[in-house]
Amino acid sequence: SGLVELAKSPETEARAKEIRDEVGNPETVLLGVDRLDYTKGIRQRLRAFGELLRDGDITVDDAVFIQVATPSRERVEQYRVLRDEIDRLVGNINGDYGRIGTPAINYMHTSFSRNEMAALFRAADVMVVTPLRDGMNLVAKEYVACRFADDGALLLSEFAGSAAELKQAFLVNPYDINGLKETLLTTMNAEPRERHRRMRAMRRYILEHDINRWASEFLDALTAA
Repeated sequence: SGLVELAKSPETEARAKEIRDEVGNPETVLLGVDRLDYTKGIRQRLRAFGELLRDGDITVDDAVFIQVATPSRERVEQYRVLRDEIDRLVGNINGDYGRIGTPAINYMHTSFSRNEMAALFRAADVMVVTPLRDGMNLVAKEYVACRFADDGALLLSEFAGSAAELKQAFLVNPYDINGLKETLLTTMNAEPRERHRRMRAMRRYILEHDINRWASEFLDALTAA
């Protein structure tokens, strides 16, 4: 797909390195990309990440989370409430565990271009896709498609539609905060060989099941302002 070609470009590679520098060059960069929506499980995953920092399991040198939440139905009251809740949660976690110039969570409530999405997919060691209920979650497939070196890891909700296909992801029940914390740690600490084996199997599946069908539709929806 065009996204995979984009991911392979030297410009994207340079931008991916830049993104890692901008977030403080931690051992692990985690990424979430979702519409701002209750069903996406954004609050649960950020809370789990915050608790790992609180418990001393990780520090901002070990891991930083980039969460992109594209605006959605802003005028509806419950979405405004959700936006405020997540703003507050991110502010609290960064206030407690971030350092000057290195927030624990880089939270962006905005839409990005295809180029920037490709660079984010290249920059992230772990893609976190934890919806609370079924949906195809094409962002998981986009990430896998962009990992052409068969590196990186996918942490995926067992309720995501793509969980039935991407069986080598690190699967989790996003309602179980302790399970989510454990799976985050397991994914971050997985041996390169294990990550490689899992990613290669997922990429093979995706490439055999024609990425072009859904990639352009998905990106058009995601990057539409």
